[in-house]
Amino acid sequence: MAVKKKMAILFLVDLVIIWFSICSAYFFRFEGPAPEQYTNQMFLYCAISSVLCGLSMAYFGMYRKMWQYASVSEMFSMCVAVTIGWGLSFLATTIVSDFRVPLSIAVRTLETSLLLVGGIRVIWRVIRLRQGKGVDQRIPTLIYGAGDCGSLVAREFKGQSMDDHKLVGFIDDAQNKHNLTMHGLPVLGGRTDLPTLVEVFKVKEIIIALPSVPRSQVSEIINLCMACGVKIKIIPGINDLIKGRISVSAIRNVDVEDLLGRDPVHTDLQGIADYVHNKVVLITGAGGSIGSELCRQVASFAPDKLLLLGHGENSIYTIEMELKHKFPGMLFEPIIADIQDRRRMEEVFDAYRPQVVFHAAAHKHVPLMEKNPAEAVKNNVFGTQNVADCADKFGTERFVLVSSDKAVNPTSVMGATKRIAEMYVQSLNASSRTKYASVRFGNVLGSRGSVIPAFKAQIARGGPVTVTDPQMVRYFMTIPEAVQLVIQAGAISQGGEIFILDMGEPVQILKLAEDLIRLSGYEPYIDIPIHFTGIREGEKLFEELLTAEEGATKTHHERIYIGKPEVISREDLARELNKLNRVIAGGADDVKEAIEQLVPLYEQVS
Repeated sequence: MAVKKKMAILFLVDLVIIWFSICSAYFFRFEGPAPEQYTNQMFLYCAISSVLCGLSMAYFGMYRKMWQYASVSEMFSMCVAVTIGWGLSFLATTIVSDFRVPLSIAVRTLETSLLLVGGIRVIWRVIRLRQGKGVDQRIPTLIYGAGDCGSLVAREFKGQSMDDHKLVGFIDDAQNKHNLTMHGLPVLGGRTDLPTLVEVFKVKEIIIALPSVPRSQVSEIINLCMACGVKIKIIPGINDLIKGRISVSAIRNVDVEDLLGRDPVHTDLQGIADYVHNKVVLITGAGGSIGSELCRQVASFAPDKLLLLGHGENSIYTIEMELKHKFPGMLFEPIIADIQDRRRMEEVFDAYRPQVVFHAAAHKHVPLMEKNPAEAVKNNVFGTQNVADCADKFGTERFVLVSSDKAVNPTSVMGATKRIAEMYVQSLNASSRTKYASVRFGNVLGSRGSVIPAFKAQIARGGPVTVTDPQMVRYFMTIPEAVQLVIQAGAISQGGEIFILDMGEPVQILKLAEDLIRLSGYEPYIDIPIHFTGIREGEKLFEELLTAEEGATKTHHERIYIGKPEVISREDLARELNKLNRVIAGGADDVKEAIEQLVPLYEQVS
């Protein structure tokens, strides 16, 4: 049935209610049929009320609302519309009629109209909801956390937008809250009771409302919930609670990042502002995963101008448009350039004179670089050399190289080229006024070409999910977290350091795949198979963040360490780089052999 037809029927029902309300009021007033002189007034009252009440209800949108989703505000509007229509009709009838409408009839008419007009809409709403659900098909839901946040979530769930959920209660680890009630819902127990509660109440979904609890504890709770086979959602953070943004839209699905259990990075805002604020900042690889996040975070410190340099025009255009929307008053300069082009790099540095450089442009895909070692050398080694030399030549104050844990005891071409880039930057620092530093960290979640997007795509296709080796482990960090620490490292650099970020505990790739399958609503090995493909060329089971020679010393930042600088002869390094440059045009084996001469720790894995 069309919506317009339904509204027309509702309008006719309202007219019948108005006539019935008036006629019944006269009937009860005179305890039977109205006297002849009042009968004419009654019909006049009905006709005037049909027009004026109908207009009033139409004006207040009573025939544009979806009454199956009506809330208190809609019912209040209905009462106002009926009352105004009744008042106007009473006055108009009294004026037109030979004598005044008895007040008792008018009051009874209003009472009956409000009762029936509202009642019809409530009945409609109940019928439509029952038709939609039949048997109670709402999702039995538990809220984990009986605090302020949990209270706000429960209040939100009582709104119409969450009609498909049925709250069964709260769960909280504070024993003094057990057996209490909040919003009419019981606090059913703590985490040890979780499996029993899920089974007894047939819980299908748990919402974690613990925004101020350390993320390590949240990670434990997520694992407990996953073990119960329920869908998990979460309130993102304490800021949402403070700013009053707890709403249905703030509740999101749990993602892999939540399982890392890593607490937020504490940033020295003043230190960062001192070297970025009001400066010309160049970010290479600005369209990439790390580069684009560097752009976002650096922009928040209000540089004088932000230079977005990249090789791909689409990615640079995308980040430029995003930044212009978020920071409308800031100056951005998109630059399409290849870091391998020395002359072009000199043009850029000469034109803009950047005071701070974050060098994030690199080839990073390990198996691809094994097959294309010359390209890895051109970009990661000589591209870095070009940018670093220009920083020295044109008086850049600080240069930060974004490196990788794969540069430690490298077994891949990619890792070895990143190690050479570190060596070159360290050697340049000894004779330059520019402060050079490298920042080394492991894998970042969600970056292009990383394991998480690959797993998600495989799960979306129905599997199988492919894992190279059941024993493989990697360090993981979120992109915003890594970038925040990169910028922080630049603030504390005195020149020549290799900074190592605290990556937390290494994560087993197999467990990561299993967790991601469960978070997607499937059971690993049953719904989604996992296949082992074997270690790829250039990969190793375990990554390291330091060589044995480097050691590590603490900085004043708890998440950043400094590797002991190595003594690197610039003359020897230049000689070896010249040899490497001469063999680039040769075969892959020649390039790999030259890399091995330059990086003593490089061990090719067959």
